[in-house]
Amino acid sequence: MESNIVQVHDKYFKPFIAEEAIQREVSRMAREMNRDLASLDPIFLGILNGAFMFASDLYKQLNFPCQISFLKLASYSGTQSTGSVKQLIGINQELRDRVVVVLEDIVDTGVTLETIIRQLSGFEPAEIKVATFLHKPEATVREVKLDYVGMEIPNNFILGYGLDYDGYGRNFKEIYQLVDS
Repeated sequence: MESNIVQVHDKYFKPFIAEEAIQREVSRMAREMNRDLASLDPIFLGILNGAFMFASDLYKQLNFPCQISFLKLASYSGTQSTGSVKQLIGINQELRDRVVVVLEDIVDTGVTLETIIRQLSGFEPAEIKVATFLHKPEATVREVKLDYVGMEIPNNFILGYGLDYDGYGRNFKEIYQLVDS
């Protein structure tokens, strides 16, 4: 095995997106949000567990008044989507008439995001925007509007920068891709 290959549980992963490239895209997204959202007093809603690194890096670069909160959902088991989404931690902030910006680590099928948007709509926000660090267009089965996208990637299993394999690998600064066996 190459020295830059990492093992998580029974799987091997190779480098896919370097830390510098990640930070460059997060900064680009922050500049766009600073331009678009500065006068809107938005509330950012990070989706846990995966989006915590992206949300933190992005939020530190926003230079306008805004709030952040988090919502935890579950839809993955191992390397496969379970196809169902259940809400684990709810929202405690007032969202009515606010601009809500959902922060996702990755959008692949769109099922989770569709559920989030449907649930958030019940709080009567002025607008719901979506920012995702990664998007897998090939995997998308539900069309959802993505307002800010860091990178589009192929439909491969990845981990690092908040993304996990059965709870491990989230702490990697880089993003790794599953090595075909």
